Amino acid sequence: MKKILSLALAAAMTLSLLAGCGSKDSGSSTSSANSGGASSQTTGTHDPVTINFPTASASGALYAVGAAITNLWDTEIDYVSASSQASAGGIENLTLVSEDEAQVSIAISSNCYQCLNGTDSFEGYAYDDLKVIAGLYFNPNQVVVTEKSGITSLADVAGKHFAVAAAGSSVEGECRNHFTAAGLTYPDDIQAEYIDFTAAADMLANGTIDGAWIMSGAPAAAVSQALSSGCKLLNIDDTIISSLQEQYPWYAPLTIPAGTYPNQDEDIQTSAIKMVMFCRGDLDEETVYQLTKTFWENIDKLGDSQANLKGLTPEEAVKDIADLPLHSGSEKYYTEIGVL
Repeated sequence: MKKILSLALAAAMTLSLLAGCGSKDSGSSTSSANSGGASSQTTGTHDPVTINFPTASASGALYAVGAAITNLWDTEIDYVSASSQASAGGIENLTLVSEDEAQVSIAISSNCYQCLNGTDSFEGYAYDDLKVIAGLYFNPNQVVVTEKSGITSLADVAGKHFAVAAAGSSVEGECRNHFTAAGLTYPDDIQAEYIDFTAAADMLANGTIDGAWIMSGAPAAAVSQALSSGCKLLNIDDTIISSLQEQYPWYAPLTIPAGTYPNQDEDIQTSAIKMVMFCRGDLDEETVYQLTKTFWENIDKLGDSQANLKGLTPEEAVKDIADLPLHSGSEKYYTEIGVL
């Protein structure tokens, strides 16, 4: 009899433990479903997905932006394993995604357009399945010149020593487009220096070059350094911007407000191109929907840690993206919230 009672008690305890475990799982699922997190909607229903996200140099702002986004996805979407890596920037990012070495990345919309259509740096290497997740922030062109150079317009750069960034880079492409619009023959009409932003800032400070083209979110450290040493920013006038917009679908005018940089007492008008978060078209719709949804539902938190993401809205995310196609998963989300 004692043996029977002992067995009955053990069975009852086992049933109690199993019921408790079932109750915990159910409660956890309910809690997740009410939290608004993407993982709550996907638990146990999707195969694992790995997201490799190349960014730019590890010392740049874009690297930190990519790290913040991938950490969010990795934490909030249960079947997604996401990580960011350093890279050489937009053109390499697009190459890595097109070759399936990465799944999601960021580049300026002009480079995305060229990759999609197989032009410029991507001639003969079009990736026609490139899709957009979101347009992000504008990347302004910032033309810095020394006071002693006498340069007051882009046309005045003729014959001057001018830093155009690395040969074949997206920044050098900006120099080519803008100087051509200003009536110069590029690069023949200038004395081009193919150096990076950091070296250009040092050379501007010691007066060994007359100017430099810097494309970066404002404020940019290289521009701050240059303006602290007596340099100035050039305005890019409406005529040049209008001419660029007639040829290229990605340009927009942008104002750098007075006080953004040391010794900058006036607003500066320039041209800008929107940064775009893009992905492979064969990334499945549900995953891209969850990536998009999770990004926007946490944009305030992302903005608190990354200044370039502060103030972004879904309404602006589908504008000024050079007519690039949205991924169906992102389109589903924007339609769901009434943006499309």
